[in-house]
Amino acid sequence: MSLIRPLAAAALSLALTFTASVASAQMKHDTREGEFVVKDFRFASGETLPELRLHYTTLGEPKRDAQGRVTNAVMVLHGTGGSGKQFLRPQFADVLYKPGGLLDPAKYFIILPDNIGHGQSSKPSDGLRARFPQYDYDDMVRAQHLLLTQGLKVDGLRLLMGTSMGCMHAFVWGETYPGFARALMPLACQPVEIAGRNRLWRKMLRDAITTDPAWQGGNYTAQPIQGLRTAQGLLMIAGSAPLPMQTAYPTREAVDKYLADTLPKAAAALDANDLLYQVGSSRNYDPSKGLEKITVPVMWINSADDMINPPELGIAEREVKRLKQGTFVLLPATQQTKGHGSHTWAVLWQDRLKELLEKSGG
Repeated sequence: MSLIRPLAAAALSLALTFTASVASAQMKHDTREGEFVVKDFRFASGETLPELRLHYTTLGEPKRDAQGRVTNAVMVLHGTGGSGKQFLRPQFADVLYKPGGLLDPAKYFIILPDNIGHGQSSKPSDGLRARFPQYDYDDMVRAQHLLLTQGLKVDGLRLLMGTSMGCMHAFVWGETYPGFARALMPLACQPVEIAGRNRLWRKMLRDAITTDPAWQGGNYTAQPIQGLRTAQGLLMIAGSAPLPMQTAYPTREAVDKYLADTLPKAAAALDANDLLYQVGSSRNYDPSKGLEKITVPVMWINSADDMINPPELGIAEREVKRLKQGTFVLLPATQQTKGHGSHTWAVLWQDRLKELLEKSGG
C-alpha cells in the first residue's frame, strides 16, 4: 500500500450539487442503451420483484480472447441519485473517452449502469412507491454482477471505477467477487460504516421528508415539497466546495440569489420515495471487516475539501494499509477541486488512472 498527496490540476468551473443534472451534458459520444430484465429478483430483505429492470449505456465494443472471455470491459458506477449518463458529461467523457484517451472506446468496452432505484432502472416512483423492496448496496452489486454476466456476457472487468456510492460499491465488489475486476478505482468514499457527521446529515435528510405531513407514509398525491426543499439544501451543502464557492458567491446577495435560483428547481426535480430509498440503501454498508480479500491493484482517491469524507478522520490512511496493492491519494483543496464532486472531474486524477492501468497490465 502507499499514500500519495498530489497537487491538483488546471482551473475548472464550479460544481456544487451532490448529484447534478445531466441535462446540459454534451452527448456527443457514440453510445448505445439497453435494458436487462432479471426475473424474480430476490432482495436481501426477503422481498422479491417479478421483474427487475436494469438500464445501461455502453461505449465501444467487447473484445474477446481465444477462449471467448471479454478482455476490455470497464464498468463505471454512479453516486447516490445519479445515473450512468452522468459519465457522459464533458468533465469526465471529454477527458477520458477522447481518441487516445485513457478510456478510449476504440480500446475499451465501457459499461455505465443505472443502479437499482436510479435513472431508468426499476425504482419506487415507477408505481410501487413505499411498497418497493428495501434494497441495499449488496442487492445493487449483485444486480450489477447479473447485468454483466447474464445480460452482457462479460465474465471479467479490466477496470471497475465508482464515484461516491459507486466508490463504496467498488469496495463491496472487491470483497464479494474477488478478482472479477483486475483493478479498482474508488473515488470519494470510505470503506467503513457510515457514522458520525456522514450519518447525521443523511438521517436529517430522511427525517425532513418523512416528517412532512404531505409525505403520507409514502403514498402522497403531491410531492412533500417542504421536506424535499430541506433535503435538497442538505445535498447542496454536502456536495459543496468551500474555496470555489466563496469565490463565485463573495457577498450575501450573491449567495441568496444563487439559493433562490437553484433550490426550488432542484427540489422540484426530486421524488421523495426515490430519494429516501437511495439514501437509505447505505444503512448496512460496512466492508471494513473484509478488506484483506481485495488483492488486485486499488487506486483510491478522495479530496481534502470533501465534507462527506473529511480527511481529518484519518480513516483512509488507516484502512489502505489493509489492501495488498492499495494506493490512497488525497487531492489537496484548491480553487480547482470540487469538494465531493471532484470524483467526476477527470483532469484532477487522470494521471492516477494511467498509473493504475499500467500497474494492472496496460
